[in-house]
Amino acid sequence: MKPFNVFPYDSNFNFMRLRWVSLSLALGLLLVSIGAMAFKGFNFALDFTGGTVTELRFERPVDIDDVRSRLDNAGFSGAQVQTFGSGNDLLIRLQPKEGSEPGADEQHNTAQAVQKALAFEGNAGKVLRSEFVGPQVGKDLAQNGVWALIFVVVGFLMYISFRFEKKFAVSAVLTTLHDVVVVLGWFAITGREFDLTVLAGVLSVMGFSINDTIVVFDRVRENFRSMRADPVSILNTSINQTLSRTVITSVVALLTVVALYVYGGGSLEGMAEAMIVGIVLGTISSIFVAAPLLTLGPLKVTKQDLMPKAKDEAALARRP
Repeated sequence: MKPFNVFPYDSNFNFMRLRWVSLSLALGLLLVSIGAMAFKGFNFALDFTGGTVTELRFERPVDIDDVRSRLDNAGFSGAQVQTFGSGNDLLIRLQPKEGSEPGADEQHNTAQAVQKALAFEGNAGKVLRSEFVGPQVGKDLAQNGVWALIFVVVGFLMYISFRFEKKFAVSAVLTTLHDVVVVLGWFAITGREFDLTVLAGVLSVMGFSINDTIVVFDRVRENFRSMRADPVSILNTSINQTLSRTVITSVVALLTVVALYVYGGGSLEGMAEAMIVGIVLGTISSIFVAAPLLTLGPLKVTKQDLMPKAKDEAALARRP
């Protein structure tokens, strides 16, 4: 498959020489992200905070992006807008303003302000209802999400330990959690609105990151059994051999997500942004974080860790 090789199969970039620099940078990003989440927090969207729901009916369908723009200009930033029914009806969810209390007067004032902001010439909107609704993500759902995350991490550890070795499993999970935390830190630092679509994007980062890391680790396992060299050289060779595959996969995925970001509309921007940051991080971490972790302390991998089972020993002995 030479036409698809971005880098020659026998490339010899010395990635492992930079392992202390890359691990230090990764640790720095992790600490900054944790600090941002702890001290600055997230700009939670309506899915987490609740707010006012206003339903309007227009004589003719209106452009959703234009509606969002008008609401932003009127001071209703982060509004969630969706059509339903015949397409002439809009459902608009707005976060409560600071200092306001949910009540009939507040709902009426919000509905009037929304109607005024969306007073299209010759196509005025009529308020059908306006009411306060609670958050979609309650305490129970948040707790279930934490348990689901723990289940996924434990599942990764068990599966990779079974297929590879427990040192590989710990390294892969640490790398994946690093990527997820840094993506979350990005949203805390930038103040971008955090809603359920962003959460879905963050969870998808876990799958992409672990997949990229496993490809590299699979080649590491093969080379440990066939090459006669020190662990650092084997890790470096394995990264070089999978470099084209890593870059091609990441670029193709990135192009798809960038298209989603550009053409998917405002409701999908957050998810696309999370995936863009996650793909870039996952690609870099599979090269500069996951493999270097296998050279440190208790995670340091040796040929003894990857000795084949008894049924493979005869085949191994026949190799040069």
